[in-house]
Amino acid sequence: MERKIYSDLLAWKESDSRLPLILMGARQIGKTYTITEFLKGEAKKYLAFNLFDRPDICALFAEPIRPEEKLRRLALLEGGAIDFARTVIFFDEVQHSEDIIAALKFFAEADVPYKIICAGSLLGVKLNRFSKPFPVGKVEMLRMYPMDFEEYLWAAGCAALAEEIRACFAKNRAMSAPLHEKCLNLYRAYLCCGGMPEAAANIIKNDHDVLRFNGKILTDIRLAYLADMTKYVQSKAESAKIEAVYNSIPAQLGNRSSKFQYGEVRRGARSRDYASALDWLVSSGMVYLCDAVSAPRMPLRGYVRDGFFKMFLNDPGMLCNALGIRLPEIMLDRDFYYKGVITENYAASQLAAAGVPLFYWKGDNAQEIDFLIDTPQGVIPVEVKSGKNKASAGLGSFCRTFGCSYSLKVRKGNFGFVNNVRNIPLYALFCLGPDRGAEAARRSFKGHTLKSKSP
Repeated sequence: MERKIYSDLLAWKESDSRLPLILMGARQIGKTYTITEFLKGEAKKYLAFNLFDRPDICALFAEPIRPEEKLRRLALLEGGAIDFARTVIFFDEVQHSEDIIAALKFFAEADVPYKIICAGSLLGVKLNRFSKPFPVGKVEMLRMYPMDFEEYLWAAGCAALAEEIRACFAKNRAMSAPLHEKCLNLYRAYLCCGGMPEAAANIIKNDHDVLRFNGKILTDIRLAYLADMTKYVQSKAESAKIEAVYNSIPAQLGNRSSKFQYGEVRRGARSRDYASALDWLVSSGMVYLCDAVSAPRMPLRGYVRDGFFKMFLNDPGMLCNALGIRLPEIMLDRDFYYKGVITENYAASQLAAAGVPLFYWKGDNAQEIDFLIDTPQGVIPVEVKSGKNKASAGLGSFCRTFGCSYSLKVRKGNFGFVNNVRNIPLYALFCLGPDRGAEAARRSFKGHTLKSKSP
């Protein structure tokens, strides 16, 4: 499966910088697979070490000897000489060795042009609880997300359709009716499986038939997430709090308060009781935090309201699985209580994957704006609807009050621009991010493999 982050990996390899690369992201989103495919296609020589299976390498780097000697002994462990100047080294599950992470400073400053890639599950959590000196400024860090809808289209053999969506978005041109309906059907299938690569591959293999989709894949990932909550914690009590917060999120999204409520986790709970649990979940990549702002002004981060936020799961398929939604209800586009919640969580996941920070606005009355985004034209309000609802009285009032140049309405309907409201279909949210699709689509679906220059 082609992933957008491939182009970031390629840019890192071809850059003049010799900083080691750390790739962070939640479990089961395809980090190891993507890096391995990148190395196969772009590196003349590479070595990959999974530190979960290599305690000998962890022990070697823990020894109080010079880094050069550690590398010499690493070569001996591998049976001979390693040309480190021409070999990319991939340390997977690097969270198992703080010593290797600390050694990244040496790799960055050495005369030898080392190329080092690190990745691992819960790496964000581990780095936030690092006990050794972290090599600040000596590493390049990337964050990876579950597959967005555009990547799902690529995997489904619909790269040309993704390009058509981007063309319609760029020209604000309506998609033809048959293509629009096809995109909506693919979007609904994506809601059911989400962006976890194994789940997406399963539903694609079964022609997007949710009755044949193996939902156990998502159940197993969710159980693995819960099992991870015992790692890198100070006590069993902390892991219990992390699990309680995570399990409360689906219900929290369905309440009418429009904010995360600690009382929904445990009666009488306060923010100080769950601060570390929230930090753990956000750092893990399992959830996304969406901050409320007091005013839609740039920079939005400067107007965040302390203690007012929402939490979304990192993937719509994971939310559907946690809620136990009957997937045919989604494919048949029937109305049910959590339909709007799933749609809003989908929107949050697409914006996050596109690199758009998550903010929302809640007025003193019942008015609420689902998301706010910074653009060259100023702050733009974004309203997300699960149906074709065209009424935008709330958006119009908000724009008049705060002087927004226009607003975005994301819904089931087609592209269009009416009364200063730009309508985009739900399936086109990925267009708010950079267009990195054409190159990846050529690699995946036209039989052409792009090769970088050799080092």
